[in-house]
Amino acid sequence: MAILQLIEPEIKNLGGSFARRSLPYPNRQMVGPFIFFDHLGPSVMPPNQGIDVRPHPHINLATVTYLFDGALMHRDSLGTVQEIKPGAVNWMTAGKGIVHSERSPDSDRHKETTIHGIQTWVALPVENEETDPKFIHYPAETLPTWEENGVVIKLIAGQIFGYTSPVDFFSPILYLDGVLSANAHFTIPTDYSERAVYSVTEGLRINDEPIEQYRLAILEPGDQISVSATAPARCIVIGGEPLGTRYKWWNFVSSRPERIEQAKADWRNSRFATVPDETEFIPLPEVVTEANPFS
Repeated sequence: MAILQLIEPEIKNLGGSFARRSLPYPNRQMVGPFIFFDHLGPSVMPPNQGIDVRPHPHINLATVTYLFDGALMHRDSLGTVQEIKPGAVNWMTAGKGIVHSERSPDSDRHKETTIHGIQTWVALPVENEETDPKFIHYPAETLPTWEENGVVIKLIAGQIFGYTSPVDFFSPILYLDGVLSANAHFTIPTDYSERAVYSVTEGLRINDEPIEQYRLAILEPGDQISVSATAPARCIVIGGEPLGTRYKWWNFVSSRPERIEQAKADWRNSRFATVPDETEFIPLPEVVTEANPFS
């Protein structure tokens, strides 16, 4: 069997939009360094309505935003203001702590728009958890993109097939977007010990086994995997090397539970840096309804 585990995501209401959350999942905390995997939308936003994720904090991880459709405006406590559009990457390393917001750009708010994409969190190696925070925007044209066997592949992070992404990360990682025409196929090599394929659309097969839409297929270690399509299709591939157990509470991830407690106290007592020109924020929740089976 090529598939070790098949995850059906939980649908999360984000207020005006929704996400399908595949990670973390019971009995599957991470895939390589990936500890959080959300498929956003597609959500249609009517005129005068948009995405408004108010300022909130992160520690000891990197957040990665990658869109298929629509746009988001990122602002953070470093003073960054950066719009992201389809095919580009916003890579924010929280390290010792950062605060950010994500909102629909003003230019989109007067018209109907669609928001659709992937948001992931990537855990940092223990020795890098308290690195200085930073934000880097990678325009779509800077990411390696090529076509083979009817598949257009964009390499978001890592190395594969002789291509290397410009994204600089602290541990081995694989993150790619594959757009397949009918009867197209590509192979996922065994370079990374943990790998998974997410079916953005219908029509995908893994080693000739059909995969329903909106499923995260955790792949058997060491198996060479063929991904093919019976119709035009799209998938995301993630992977890398394991980093060990992480603790997750709300927006905080760390290898140390006491560090999360410190972050909770810091946010509650307004000790994080603020986002310039933002007055709103998301308060620390009293209870996190998303249970963390790993804490």
